Amino acid sequence: MEFFRISKTIPFMKYRHILNAISVITFVLALFFIFTRGLSFSIEFTGGTQMEIHYPSAVNTEAVREALKPVSKEVLVQTFGTASDIVVRMPTRPGQSSGDLAEEVMTVIHKTSPEANLTRTEYVGPQVGEELARDGTTALVIVVIGIMIYLAFRFEWKFSVAAIFANLHDVFIVVGIFSLMQWEFSLPVLAAVLAVLGYSVNESVIIFDRVREHFRTMRRADTIEVINSAITATISRTVITHSSTLCMTLAMFFFGGPALHYFALALTIGICLGVYSSVFVAAAIALYLGVKREDLIKPVKKDEVDEMVP
Repeated sequence: MEFFRISKTIPFMKYRHILNAISVITFVLALFFIFTRGLSFSIEFTGGTQMEIHYPSAVNTEAVREALKPVSKEVLVQTFGTASDIVVRMPTRPGQSSGDLAEEVMTVIHKTSPEANLTRTEYVGPQVGEELARDGTTALVIVVIGIMIYLAFRFEWKFSVAAIFANLHDVFIVVGIFSLMQWEFSLPVLAAVLAVLGYSVNESVIIFDRVREHFRTMRRADTIEVINSAITATISRTVITHSSTLCMTLAMFFFGGPALHYFALALTIGICLGVYSSVFVAAAIALYLGVKREDLIKPVKKDEVDEMVP
């Protein structure tokens, strides 16, 4: 399905040097902010108090969150099980016990909902956060290795290396922006980062597959012409796919409330970066590595030709 078809090939690779220089500078800055400023980890990573509260009827989590802001700016309020049960998570201040914090929270809640009951209180220690961080890093490494193996088998090792650099480019820039702005980095944001990794590699695979196809049909064209033609041929599909996906993420961003705010924001940034990196990073790196027709199309052996000739 195509909304439009571009008859003239767009010279994307003509601008690769300038855009790749910008990408390198942005990537280095992202790493700089990550290692110097760090991330504003949520309570899942840093530790704190978790409270389960039961209401007599359905509860408005946004109203609860706003009411508890004077207690702590870092408040996570979610429903679980039913619409009348919520989980409240917030960090414990130095010298404050989980019981004291729970009592302070319930004092605020009872002002508007006297019948609300605290059913459970527990302290989430930082060791849980360390485990989550370790598991998240392990998941990222496994995904990267899996992508490299898949692309090496499906295409060629040069495309595998190019795709990984492009994907890591997206991931680290997204994380770097969160570090620079000191936005809360929570488990949903970590899930969004992993989703960006998979989303970005999908776009790279589409372009690489079209490059292989054009190498077969454009026998007299050089590598730059083939790559430009392949990317141009995917523009209609890219517009359809990414505009649809962005509609979903922007809807979550504007209407999903605070619980989905940073998750949707990370996805939106990652989707935009994924389009850019697949074209100007992955394809350009494959070109720098010297990808050529022979890498993707095996030459026909003389014996095979003789067998085909009657």
